[in-house]
Amino acid sequence: MLRSVHTDVRNRPVCVDLDGTLFRGDLLVESVIALLKINPLFLFLLPVWLIGGKAHLKQQIANRVDIDPVALPYNKPFLAWLRKQKKAGRPIVLATASNVKFARAIAGHLKLFDLVLASDAENNLSGDAKLARLREEFGDGNFDYAANARVDLKVWRHANAAIVVNPESGVRRAVESRMPVAKVFDDRDDRLRHCLKAMRLHQWLKNLLVFAPLVLAHRLFEQQLVVQACIAFFAFSLCASSVYLLNDILDLAADRRHPKKRLRPFASGALPVLHGVLLAPVLLAGALALSLFLPPLFGVMLALYYLTTLVYSLFIKRTVLFDVLVLAGLFTFRLLAGGAAVGVPLSFWLLAFSMFLFLSLALVKRYVELRMLPNEPGRQLAGRGYQAADLETLAHFGIVSGYMAVLVLALYIDSQAVTLLYGHPEMIWFLCPLILYLVSRIWLLARRGEMHDDPVVFAVKDSRSLAVVALGGALMWAATL
Repeated sequence: MLRSVHTDVRNRPVCVDLDGTLFRGDLLVESVIALLKINPLFLFLLPVWLIGGKAHLKQQIANRVDIDPVALPYNKPFLAWLRKQKKAGRPIVLATASNVKFARAIAGHLKLFDLVLASDAENNLSGDAKLARLREEFGDGNFDYAANARVDLKVWRHANAAIVVNPESGVRRAVESRMPVAKVFDDRDDRLRHCLKAMRLHQWLKNLLVFAPLVLAHRLFEQQLVVQACIAFFAFSLCASSVYLLNDILDLAADRRHPKKRLRPFASGALPVLHGVLLAPVLLAGALALSLFLPPLFGVMLALYYLTTLVYSLFIKRTVLFDVLVLAGLFTFRLLAGGAAVGVPLSFWLLAFSMFLFLSLALVKRYVELRMLPNEPGRQLAGRGYQAADLETLAHFGIVSGYMAVLVLALYIDSQAVTLLYGHPEMIWFLCPLILYLVSRIWLLARRGEMHDDPVVFAVKDSRSLAVVALGGALMWAATL
């Protein structure tokens, strides 16, 4: 144990807080989420454990949850500075209110700390308790302290110097008014920008599908129905953003092991997980409020969409093949909701076409994710049930499904329903080669490794895809003349 008095900066310990400082997140919040992901019924045990004190609560969670210290988003500039201090001979101490199990796992991975001070089953090492422990170990004023929160002010008062890392609002000013600040680290970006990114506003493009029933029924010029479709679009978009937030929160561990998803706002630590926990129900409430302006059936469809995505996030996404079928079904939900919003029933042909086409797109998404894995036998996609060996099988499934959608379209063109809606149904025949081209090109680029992990987003950014869609729209308009 380090107990001597350190007056020389070269020997004075640097005591480091974990949450929000070394680690760009909050382990208690994340461990609670991991616990509820194991079994949502643990929610009812949390208040019971809290009765025994915060230390007891953290211990009970730690007994049931593990963390991956390798994948955690650390504050890299601060961590690099700590390594330099360590190399210069200064003792580095981890002093955290997180449970000792998690603290030791992180210390074992970083191989940086001379001493680990953390909460155990009886003592919650926060605030006054942390201060008392540090004074016991090093004496009053004989340590530097690195932290970020207002609760750390009482510890800073008895430190030799303060190191402020990503401070909460007003904390830096409060510290500077009381004591010397040796170093400031702040690597945060605009949180509003990251919040909008977490909501995935670009994915709202998928919700344009709610307009499809109105367009295909040739009722796009009925003002009241257009207004209803617009309300449905925003309701579905807010609901989808709520789902995206929830999905990213539940998928933190898997996303942090993914080469691209680790850069998402929650996984990277750019946006606190607690922000997502609070924002998700607000967005859902906004979606439900908008649904009150539409027929009740739309509200039912919206609720079913949300419940399906919730079950998908918790369970289905780890089930091979069933996950892509549900993903394809979620696209179809948008069509059904659009029809419910404007009172236009969907035809069998549209449902069959959408089933095969959206299944192909869902399979592209999984194919691209799996293709990014190293080609090692038995290697699995994090958070999914797919292995590297499944790559070619998924491609075969996806290509066939895309071509089946074109077959359904060809059969529809030859049906009696077309002659009732279109003056020149022969014009629609040209849609078949256009969609064949789109499906074939998407899969060709996917197999070359040139595809974005979301084919819909890729298509919106791809000039050729946009040109084909525009040409298809022109053909549909010409067919109605």
